[in-house]
Amino acid sequence: MLGFLYIINPYSLIITVDNLKVRIYTKNLLLLCINKNIIMSETIEKVKCLIIGSGPAGYTAAIYAARANMSPVLYQGTQPGGQLTTTNEVENFPGYPDGVTGPEMMIQLQAQAQRFETDVRDGWVTKVDFSGDVHKVWVNETKEIHCDSVIISTGAAAKYLGLESEQKYLKLGGGVSACAVCDGFFYRNQEVVIVGAGDSACEEAHYLSKLCTKVTMLVRRDEFRASKIMAARVKNTENIEIMYNTNTDEVLGDGQVVTGVRAKNNVTGEVTEIPATGFFVAIGHKPNTDIFKTYLDLDETGYIINEPGTSKTNVEGVFVSGDAADHVYRQAVTAAGTGCMAALDAERYLAAKESTVEA
Repeated sequence: MLGFLYIINPYSLIITVDNLKVRIYTKNLLLLCINKNIIMSETIEKVKCLIIGSGPAGYTAAIYAARANMSPVLYQGTQPGGQLTTTNEVENFPGYPDGVTGPEMMIQLQAQAQRFETDVRDGWVTKVDFSGDVHKVWVNETKEIHCDSVIISTGAAAKYLGLESEQKYLKLGGGVSACAVCDGFFYRNQEVVIVGAGDSACEEAHYLSKLCTKVTMLVRRDEFRASKIMAARVKNTENIEIMYNTNTDEVLGDGQVVTGVRAKNNVTGEVTEIPATGFFVAIGHKPNTDIFKTYLDLDETGYIINEPGTSKTNVEGVFVSGDAADHVYRQAVTAAGTGCMAALDAERYLAAKESTVEA
């Protein structure tokens, strides 16, 4: 194979290979390379503080970060406002003497964050890379962002049974809940049903027993999964009735609110209709942390492990707030508190980093 190169002018050349001549316009190649570099620089955005998630934790982090001139960018995620947007009445958050709906409260928190110029955006984070000095994040699988600091506020999703009737009354706000502490107050002096067999279920059943006239607890097996001390607590509570080997067949209602629960014994097949105005599901939560598991330390159930007393994770410059790390309290007010902590920790991290560079 014989080849020759002829330079015609600064913008073109001819390559001859085995008597086949090919003219190449290098000006076009140069422009193509330049344009590609421009496109690359436009798709990779640099952010000082990126907040992933938009519940009480995320918005509180944004308020504090914005007031510290950290120019935060917040992506709302797949459920803008978080779990609280599914709650009709919030009466235990400070500052609302007459109560507030969950969606209204989230709108107000977002407005407060935007008042201090937080860049609130639609979209959700689909991939991260925390392996290097630059924290890389991808939004909607396409947009790449390089972050000096990251605050994770992705929360946790309550697990439900998946019954059509359960989801119907959950969406209507008509008597289905996954948080006794949040909603139990609305069922004072009423009869309720709770499903679950672990420590959390026992704790919530005991909490409800102080408010409700009767609590019926549905346990799928012939024993509790909870610790002996927690199981003994509900067994010894007079107004808690425990039904073992029992599955929830359907949540009954009048089309607007819950009126009862149809349960089925999975050993005998016996069907029972239990009168109730509230149906509580306490079968656990799933933290929204799957995309971080390659880089961050998680516990056995998927919650992010933070350094005690701080919001710091095992990766420098990455912080966590809210229910993505909290599997104990899971309240709006505690989530907001950890959002504040995360913003303060991030601000101190960035300040120390800038001081090191200047030195």
